[in-house]
Amino acid sequence: MSTPESRRWQLLAIAAVIGYLFYLLAPVLMPFAVAAMLAYMGDPLADRLEQLGLGRTLAVTIVFVVLLLVTVGALLLLIPLISAQVDDLIRNLPRYVEWVTGTALPWVQAKLYLDPNVFDTGRIIQVVKDHIGSIGSVLGRLSRSGVGVIMWLTNLVLIPVVAFYLLRDWDRLVAWIDSMLPRSIEPTVAHLARQADSVLGAFVRGQLLVMLGLGVFYGSGLALVGLSVGPLIGMIAGLLSFVPYLGFIIGFGAAVIAVLVQYGEWTHLLLVCGVFVVGQLLEGYVLVPKLVGDKIGLHPVAVIFAVLAGGYLFGFLGVLLALPAASVMVVVLRYLSERYRLSELYTQTGVDDPALGATVVVVEPAPAPVSSVPVAAAPPAPPVQGGDGGAGGTTPPA
Repeated sequence: MSTPESRRWQLLAIAAVIGYLFYLLAPVLMPFAVAAMLAYMGDPLADRLEQLGLGRTLAVTIVFVVLLLVTVGALLLLIPLISAQVDDLIRNLPRYVEWVTGTALPWVQAKLYLDPNVFDTGRIIQVVKDHIGSIGSVLGRLSRSGVGVIMWLTNLVLIPVVAFYLLRDWDRLVAWIDSMLPRSIEPTVAHLARQADSVLGAFVRGQLLVMLGLGVFYGSGLALVGLSVGPLIGMIAGLLSFVPYLGFIIGFGAAVIAVLVQYGEWTHLLLVCGVFVVGQLLEGYVLVPKLVGDKIGLHPVAVIFAVLAGGYLFGFLGVLLALPAASVMVVVLRYLSERYRLSELYTQTGVDDPALGATVVVVEPAPAPVSSVPVAAAPPAPPVQGGDGGAGGTTPPA
């Protein structure tokens, strides 16, 4: 019969093997991870349609068709806009380079009293051109590679197919996983799974809506200001807003450079600053509290670390799953923190013993129960008659 300690080691070994398999299979897991996220987002809607009396397959078909139409419609709207914005950026790229080399870098050198040779603009431009050329050659080889094209098309086709089957069998998969858990840990895992589902729901659905809202606001605001590449900058800022302040910093920096190159005066620069200030207020006081809430509780430093660590370990798949995995880890860490605070390791107190030069652990004994029934006093013991001391004598105490 296995002991609790051996069962813990067995569970840790199983978890380690599963994690190692995920690490090995990371290159091929990306379409399955995207499909699982789509199925997770569509499952509540499919459950509501089931409650209205529809069968699971019909409900999933309706949800799948709606998601497909929304995706196709968004692509039909965004691809021409993005293409026009990229073309405009490429046409104005020499002006941006000229402004950086002729205005920005000399101003920095003059204000910081730097050696003029610190910013070798010719060398910087050559390095950028070399990197752009190397990226272009890699993309060219990838596009000419038959295997690369086949893998790309396979992933593109796999995502909707896998998402449909996962969405149809989502409840059965959850029930099967629950039935396979060891009975000793099933209540704890079920409790943590409910909390993780609440956190993930807040993140996956809420954060996507926040990103969409910020992208639309920044793009529309910069377009109203008159910035030619404003919609492109706004979309990038919205997409990067899942990392705290990253979307704001990159979007604001790119918008400032673009407005200085395009207009070169203070009025439009102040308008751009106003757009991003209002966007930050909108994110902090309206979108995040209403759509995400405070259930995740991830510190900005933890978010940045999770994204970087996920990208380093698993590539694009790690970046995609970094924040959902980090939000689940928050739930697990909260549970471990509660268990630690209830353990003897945390609750035991200690006093310093000068004689031993160490801390002695003091465990307070439990008080004895006090009986409410009065106890009668014991009668005095009778005197002991002595053998040699005569009648009435007592034996002297030894």
